[in-house]
Amino acid sequence: MSSAVIVICGPTATGKSELAIELAREIDAEIVNADSMQLYRGMDIGTAKVSIAQRKEVPHHLLDILDVSQDASVAAYQELARAKIAEIHSRQKAAIIVGGTGLYIKAVIDDLDFPETDPVIRAQLELDARTLGSAALYARLQGLDPAAAAAIDSANSRRVIRALEVIATTGLPYSANLPEDRSSRYPDAFHFGLTLPRDELAPRISARVNHMWETGFVDEVRNLIELGL
Repeated sequence: MSSAVIVICGPTATGKSELAIELAREIDAEIVNADSMQLYRGMDIGTAKVSIAQRKEVPHHLLDILDVSQDASVAAYQELARAKIAEIHSRQKAAIIVGGTGLYIKAVIDDLDFPETDPVIRAQLELDARTLGSAALYARLQGLDPAAAAAIDSANSRRVIRALEVIATTGLPYSANLPEDRSSRYPDAFHFGLTLPRDELAPRISARVNHMWETGFVDEVRNLIELGL
C-alpha cells in the first residue's frame, strides 16, 4: 500500500475520522485533511476535529493552517494537499484523504484548474456587498450567469462574490469553470464513501451536537469572534 492514495468521504458523523485513523494504524499511512473548516486554528469543537492525542498517534496534515480572519482557497488547498501527498509518498507511505468537503477532494484528485483572484475586483465586490446588500449581488449573478446562480445558495455571499469575480476576470460565465468529470491525477486512488440510513445518522448527529455544547462550543465561538470570525 506504499505510495497509494485513499479517499474516505461522506456526510458528517458517519465515522470518517475514526475509520481513517484505524486504517492508518493498520497500513502505516498518514492522513490529509479535506474538511475546509478544519483548516482553521481554533475551530476545534464545532468541526469535530481529531484530538491532539490522535494526531500524535497518527500524523495528520493540513489541520490548523489558517487564522479565522483568513479566507480558505480551494486553489491554495489543492497545491498544499498535492505537495503533502508527494511528501508522504516520498516516505513510502500511503496518503489517506479524509473529509466532507467534496470540492476540496475533487480538486486534489481530479485535474481541475481554478482562476486566480483579483484583489481589486474582489475589494470592489466586497464593498458592493456591504453597501448594496448580498441580495443585489445575487441578482447581478442571476443576470450574468443564471446557471451559476442556480448552483449557489443566495445566502452564501462569499461564493456569490467569488462567482462574480471569476466572471469579471475571465470574461466567461462562472459555470464554465465549475467542476466537471476530468481525468484523475491519481487514477489508481481507492475511494470509500461512507453512509448511514437517516434513522441511524440523525441520532449520531444529535449526540455530536450535544457533546459540542457540553465541551465548550459556546466559549469557542466567543473566542473566534474576538479573533475576527
